[in-house]
Amino acid sequence: MEITVFIRYQLDPFQRDAFEAYARRWLEIIPRCGGELVGYWMPHEGTNDVAYGLITFASLADYESYRARLKADEAGTANFREAENARLILREERTFLRRVR
Repeated sequence: MEITVFIRYQLDPFQRDAFEAYARRWLEIIPRCGGELVGYWMPHEGTNDVAYGLITFASLADYESYRARLKADEAGTANFREAENARLILREERTFLRRVR
């Protein structure tokens, strides 16, 4: 069963540009590690501290394999570390969704 991971980020609103650079780096890392990146969305108008990311996997098992590859990926680890050190993300929520067909 295909699943999509819906990630809601609460950002430091004064670091939106830095978060966007963080998200852009994932555009190469996620597919390399096995995720089908649907995309990232940044605040445009209205709420200025919430962004979203969506990644699809063929199954929950594929997601688990992806997580293992991501942890071993040098660029992925560096991206996580940079965001953590800069405190770009105040909160992150993950929801696992299945498509209605």
